[in-house]
Amino acid sequence: MNKLTVFVLALLSTINLWAIEKEPIKSTISEVTIYTSGAQVTRKANFNVKTGITELILEGVSPNIDARSLQVKAFGNLVIIDSKYGIFYPEPKEVKLEGLPLKIRKDISLLQDSIDNLQYEITELTDEISILNNSKSILANNGAIRGVGKVNDSIQLLKAAMDFYQVKMNEINKKLQVLNKKKKERDARMNRMNQRMTDLVNFQSSTNPDEPKGPIHRIVVTVQSKETVAGKLSVSYLVANASWVPTYDLRADILTGKVNLTYKANITQSSGEIWDNVALTLSTNDPYQNKTKPELHPWYVDFYRAVNYGDIKNINYGRTNTYGVAPAAKESLDDESSKLEEVTLNQAETAASFTTLVDRVISVEYKIDLPYTIEADGESHLVLVRNIDLNANYRYYSVPKVDPSVFLVAEILKLDELQLVPATANIFFDGTYMGETYIDPSQMEDTLKLSLGKDPNIIVKRILLKKEYKEKIIGNDKERSYSFEISMKNLKDKSIELIVEDQFPVTSNGDIVIEPIDWDKADYEVTSGKLKWKVDLKAKEAKKVTFSYKIKHPKDQNVVVQ
Repeated sequence: MNKLTVFVLALLSTINLWAIEKEPIKSTISEVTIYTSGAQVTRKANFNVKTGITELILEGVSPNIDARSLQVKAFGNLVIIDSKYGIFYPEPKEVKLEGLPLKIRKDISLLQDSIDNLQYEITELTDEISILNNSKSILANNGAIRGVGKVNDSIQLLKAAMDFYQVKMNEINKKLQVLNKKKKERDARMNRMNQRMTDLVNFQSSTNPDEPKGPIHRIVVTVQSKETVAGKLSVSYLVANASWVPTYDLRADILTGKVNLTYKANITQSSGEIWDNVALTLSTNDPYQNKTKPELHPWYVDFYRAVNYGDIKNINYGRTNTYGVAPAAKESLDDESSKLEEVTLNQAETAASFTTLVDRVISVEYKIDLPYTIEADGESHLVLVRNIDLNANYRYYSVPKVDPSVFLVAEILKLDELQLVPATANIFFDGTYMGETYIDPSQMEDTLKLSLGKDPNIIVKRILLKKEYKEKIIGNDKERSYSFEISMKNLKDKSIELIVEDQFPVTSNGDIVIEPIDWDKADYEVTSGKLKWKVDLKAKEAKKVTFSYKIKHPKDQNVVVQ
């Protein structure tokens, strides 16, 4: 064995050692985390690789993948070299006639001969039609016909030219009609023959499923192993065109003193892949939101110098003014949520019992253990997240200055412990839909007040006591005194607690003086002037409260109080 032979064998051995195997593997979506915008999809797959380098190919993934978000984990004695997302366009599969039955091959051969002969005829007809069309063009553009040259000088020559034009044109048009008709018939025959040829050539594929023609969106994971390995692969990536929106149902029950909260999520996705029987997690995080902390830049302050337009010629427009303000840093859109506490739900016969609240420091996640199927149809799919009974105090409220009606209000306590996100809530009372409200935990205290409607069995009236009204002039000032009476009556068969609200006027004008005189044991908020009475009314009981005040202002000024 000479040296050249040894070198060639060594080279072939090296090439074989580093040859890359391509191994398409089947993967399934195991879990999906849905954000307020986008979703993170996790796929699982099993694989078997030989010694060397292998490309594990996962097909059928979403066409809306954010390639930067691709994460890969492999379990087995191997090394992950590379991972990437791409689009593959498969080459059409070549049909080999050797695999077809003898009769089919004979039919193909005869049909091909017929197609060839027919193609000659069509070409011949096309050439004749082209010649005739050129003749028409030459005839129509001839100077004698167009009246160009000396033809116009002789009526006899013009008449002869017109007669020749009519005869030749009619003759050419008749021939073109016949040829076009023949060509149309042969074109139709050619189309039928080509379709028949296609059917014959594709005879074998009629019993086999069609292979995908592309584009195929896929993930390719390149691994290297020193031995044959059977392992598992986990791939996760972020997809667009997915989101969830929370909604609430609040069902008030005055007999139990509870309010039932049903927390639902409307999920939509058109990512291009079906989430079939997967575990869902709902997250309040938005991966597309800006996460960059804002920075402060130096804020320069200087004396303002007005421009003298007489010296405008001395202005240097190429320089920046010295009293400008540095551009402000772009405000971060990151919404830092407060630290959350884990909530353990009681066992119940609803889907909400399979939801676990997870604290992620800057976001909240709801892990739903029941599998769901979400089609990629862009339509809303309702998922039950939580169902919980909340303690509530039911009280009656009235603001007779604005509306003499009495409203039943459910005060839900410790709402901040539920880690809710802002959303619309439907309100039900005694099985009746009462309307909707908007819950925004960031804009309210730990108590949510739900108005459940008016109660006609409680009567409240507010009147101005005219006999108590006084008006007098003191020097340059005018002083007026007002007194009001609020009467309440409970027509119900049980005791109630009624909260009545009113107010003293307030002012920021130093020339106007307002002096509260009496507020009949009401809770008085000096800054806003608000008054609040908590009145216990027994069945069929009536009560009254009064309040009064003085207002003094310059007599030549008109102050509207009512």
